[in-house]
Amino acid sequence: MKYAGRLALYIAIFFAVFSITCVAVLRVVPVTLTPLKVLRIVQTPRGPIAPQSKWRSLDNINDNMVMAVIASEDNKFLEHHGFDWDAIREAVRHNRAGYKMHGASTISQQTAKNVFCTYHRNWARKALESYYTVLIETLWGKSRIMTVYLNVIETHSGVYGVEATAQRFFHKDAAELNVSEASMIATILPAPRRWDLGAPSGYMMGRAGRIREAMNQLPRVDL
Repeated sequence: MKYAGRLALYIAIFFAVFSITCVAVLRVVPVTLTPLKVLRIVQTPRGPIAPQSKWRSLDNINDNMVMAVIASEDNKFLEHHGFDWDAIREAVRHNRAGYKMHGASTISQQTAKNVFCTYHRNWARKALESYYTVLIETLWGKSRIMTVYLNVIETHSGVYGVEATAQRFFHKDAAELNVSEASMIATILPAPRRWDLGAPSGYMMGRAGRIREAMNQLPRVDL
């Protein structure tokens, strides 16, 4: 038992040092590979396809895009420390009532999941996601979290990040995205493999309109 306990302690220390080091390094190094990219490559039935992704600093991404994802995904992004407890409690009540499953992940949680976790839906993954959420909130801060999030989000099969998305679907750089284009990109984030920016449905157009209304109600964000 003493040996097993000592081994568990060593493993815990190694994991803590390793994870903190990784987060610290990615505070300054562009995130170019994520578990989701690897998973999608493996899942491609016709063989591996090189992901389309172009890293951009937050200064080279239009503020409209920042406002759009905050309005659509996490309107308390600047207020919380990684977790929106009000949204979590509401989601628990919603799900217990038997309605369609309703999530409450913040942008910080989604970033932690995209960069550090696998996509298995279980409590172990959720615990790991929560751990890394605390780390990136502590070591990165809001500006870096938003930068990474906007560079790793999946928007189409094989397309990641707003720069590659802007160039593919709007033939411009992310720095030039207008309100309408930004809201359309934000619209498809919950289901990027089901909704297509190249052929937007009526539902997508309506959702984008609601996102723009929400953007108008938010104060300008300075990251």
